[in-house]
Amino acid sequence: MEIRSDTSPNLAGSMYRSTRAAAREIMIPLFLYGIDRYTVRQLKRKLIRTLNPDNGPCVLRIQESGQPPRYLTCWYKGGLEGSEAEDSSGFRWIRYGVQLTAMDPWYYGDDVHVAEWTFGRGSSFLRPAKSLFPLSISQGLVSRSDFPVTNPGDVDAWPTWEIAGPVRRFRLTCGERSFGIDGKTQDAVPSGTTLKVDTRPGHKTVLDGTGKNYWPMLDNGPSLWPLPAGRSEIGIELVPGSTNASLRMTIAPRYETY
Repeated sequence: MEIRSDTSPNLAGSMYRSTRAAAREIMIPLFLYGIDRYTVRQLKRKLIRTLNPDNGPCVLRIQESGQPPRYLTCWYKGGLEGSEAEDSSGFRWIRYGVQLTAMDPWYYGDDVHVAEWTFGRGSSFLRPAKSLFPLSISQGLVSRSDFPVTNPGDVDAWPTWEIAGPVRRFRLTCGERSFGIDGKTQDAVPSGTTLKVDTRPGHKTVLDGTGKNYWPMLDNGPSLWPLPAGRSEIGIELVPGSTNASLRMTIAPRYETY
């Protein structure tokens, strides 16, 4: 963890400001053994070629008995230089201390969690009739701030949203953060279109199935928020179009350890 703080020339100590999770540094003791010198050299070459960061990251899989596996995406940093000391290598064996860096410090599992909502057809605000009264409010409008959702991980997770049209407008809220599209002149998500909102850092995309970019259509100051760990409540404001619409949220829980 990285701790940020401020110091004052007139006060003892420092003042805490914030904390962030830094990249995770890992060292794995590794022992290679071959039936002859040629075999151990081939193992060593294959290992070096596999871990070469120019070929991309590697995935570290950790599993204890009776527990689900956990995964870290890592980049090789060092340790394969090799030592010719008597206690580090021999004619048919060699010992390494492989050093890896996980840029994303959190562990992931095989499971993903999905929540899905289906909303009914929208209608006119006023019931079509000869008389103005009685008034009938449309049942197609969904506006609630207390939809319960659960993130089973140890830290917050970044959702991927899929909104199947037709949807006239929508807004998704968590606490003080929100994003949405207000289709003032046309549907925010047309009929037959599924809009995918990927909130993950390094992605942050708002695209439909054809690759059309909807980011410029988002309301001013959008915040693609993460879902806190544990149980929480989110706000969904959605106005379906002429037929049923659906909303799907998918998260990959993140864990502090395996």
